[in-house]
Amino acid sequence: MADLLLGQVLSYADDPFATGPEAARHLTHGAVLVEAGRIAAVGEAAALKAAHPQATRHDYGRALISAGFVDAHVHYPQTAIIASWGKRLIDWLNQYTFPEEMRFADPAYAADIADRYLGLVAANGTTTVCSYATIHPESVDAIFQAAQGRGMRLYAGKTCMDRNAPEGLRDTPQSAYDDSKRLLQKWHGVDRLSYVITPRFSPTSTPEQLAALGQLWREYPDCLMQTHLSEQTDEIQWVHELFPQARDYLDTYEAQGLLRTGALYGHAIHLTQREKARLIEAGASLIHCPTSNTFIGSGLFDMGSARHLRVGLATDTGGGSSFSMLRTMAAAYEVAQLRHASLHPSQLWWLATQGSARALHADHLIGNIAVGMEADLVVVDLASTAAIAQATARAEDIWQAIFPTIMMGDDRAIRATWVAGRSLQRA
Repeated sequence: MADLLLGQVLSYADDPFATGPEAARHLTHGAVLVEAGRIAAVGEAAALKAAHPQATRHDYGRALISAGFVDAHVHYPQTAIIASWGKRLIDWLNQYTFPEEMRFADPAYAADIADRYLGLVAANGTTTVCSYATIHPESVDAIFQAAQGRGMRLYAGKTCMDRNAPEGLRDTPQSAYDDSKRLLQKWHGVDRLSYVITPRFSPTSTPEQLAALGQLWREYPDCLMQTHLSEQTDEIQWVHELFPQARDYLDTYEAQGLLRTGALYGHAIHLTQREKARLIEAGASLIHCPTSNTFIGSGLFDMGSARHLRVGLATDTGGGSSFSMLRTMAAAYEVAQLRHASLHPSQLWWLATQGSARALHADHLIGNIAVGMEADLVVVDLASTAAIAQATARAEDIWQAIFPTIMMGDDRAIRATWVAGRSLQRA
């Protein structure tokens, strides 16, 4: 049975950073036909209603139908410690993150948090995430099982650390390789699941462990690889002390085979000119985590200098202070303002959908509304609160109507979240 979603429809024909707001396609009275988990047709509501009279109709009125949000960098094991007070990166890890991650040796606890996390992001309109787990294989199984049960497209991997972490959170170069390979073979390509090779970051991995994971990536080149890069200045100094032979932070990965297309580097705020040039040359992706960067005091990402790269947007749960990609778009706008740039609403929405999908090399599958794409959709009420409604009522175009929700919206704005053509909630 087909489903026909009725409302305003927003899609993209191009990158608005390259061609401006006209890259977007907006239907005031539009419809999306969903069949067998995919988008079968997009067009004017009247025409699709006439052509598909037997389809089950879901009339969302003036609400906006968009591709579901894609969160390109999260730590689902930090769900329970989100919004913890007052620490910079290294202290955050030692006081909050590492004690919490120790608990994921318990499969029942990992399963509970995985289920809670995916429920929270679905309530906020997010349909795909790319997550770090912990060093425990149980934590990887938990998030993949929870996503599989929902039919979600999900990217995740075992976080590997063999130094500068508590005893219960360290593996070895060999066990990191073995565990990751076994989990990769178990989960990668199953249903809508993808394994991501995941060294946490250079300070918690020896060169030997990074080399082992580089070898694994050579063996499975269709996987992605995720890690952190140049998040805070004191972190960068620490990397220089740990890797005195390296030219810079990026070189600690490059030297071990962890720099090429398919690499995802979270944060990437304080980059050198050499690093910027090599990232562009290698075709790597940068993941902008604005609420985390401000909450932990890391710095201001330079969107302008990253324009020749694939750039995704992310909440960075739980260093980030919200599960909402709406709040993350708002923070990205504010960060750009502080860098004396202005991001258009079309660019912000693209970053949270097709841009993040592109960073994950999945923009042929998710992140846009087009025939043949997987039917991951979010329905957004553009008048979800009195404050937003009074601003939207004054709007003269779709972007003026969307922007108040970007800046002030939360989970109350999410009318429905559809994953693989099935409504998860609030339909």
